Amino acid sequence: MQFLLLGLLLFLVYGKIQTGPARAPKSNQIELTLDDLRQLQIGFAAQWQRPPTTQEMMGLVENRIREEILYREALAMGLDKDDTIVRRRMAQKMEFLAEDVAAAHEPSAAELRAWFAKNEKLFAQPARVSFHHLYFSPDKRGPSARADAARALGRLEGKPADWPGAASLGDPFMFQSYLADRDPSQIAKEFGPPFAKALFEQKPGAWRGPVESGYGSHLVFVESITPERLPALEEIEPDVKIAWLAAQKAEAWDKAYKAMRAKYELVLPLPPTPGTERAAPTKGRP
Repeated sequence: MQFLLLGLLLFLVYGKIQTGPARAPKSNQIELTLDDLRQLQIGFAAQWQRPPTTQEMMGLVENRIREEILYREALAMGLDKDDTIVRRRMAQKMEFLAEDVAAAHEPSAAELRAWFAKNEKLFAQPARVSFHHLYFSPDKRGPSARADAARALGRLEGKPADWPGAASLGDPFMFQSYLADRDPSQIAKEFGPPFAKALFEQKPGAWRGPVESGYGSHLVFVESITPERLPALEEIEPDVKIAWLAAQKAEAWDKAYKAMRAKYELVLPLPPTPGTERAAPTKGRP
């Protein structure tokens, strides 16, 4: 019954709008189509999880009419002129329109593979490392921190990473003493770029060092290093398709903007020639 009443209301509102005064100029007409009314209904249902009542539907229609009236009156008064927010919003809509042209095209398998071959470096997976470390604090040991780490390395020679006596040789560290499957950027973020670079140069399977970080000296036991690799297209096809679409949108917008830009002539003020600048008035002179 609710849907029947709502449908009847839609037709009555539509009929009322369609049968308005024939003598009214077209510029003063506000026309709401059945699609407009359905959109109002769908929007209400999406928000409130139920269809609008008759009174609520009339309120939605009146709000839509009010918005259109205020919009037209604002245009008539020129309120859109020299408005930074309006300018930016309209510029964004133009950009979105250009990008939508590219989004409408679905890449073929051959097209995607060819694009991936040209841009495969974008999808290279960085090297990764898993390692243990012992920390030697310069705050606690002073200038001898590095030398202490070098002496401790002699005691760790031939010992495994989980040797029980290893922890007693170093100092407490505020973060983890074991890190697994980290890439260079993650290591650099925690310990600094020099430490990350030196870490990936170590051979796995033994205690090595000292390696310096922003915190002090470390002895490191690299368990494994996975070198950088380029995955096959089949492994990352969804990611490649997203990147391809972004590239197509950027290209479509660039072409559209260049075409629009070519229709305009830019006029800029000429810089003043030397000696023609007007001198600023000096205070205190008559």
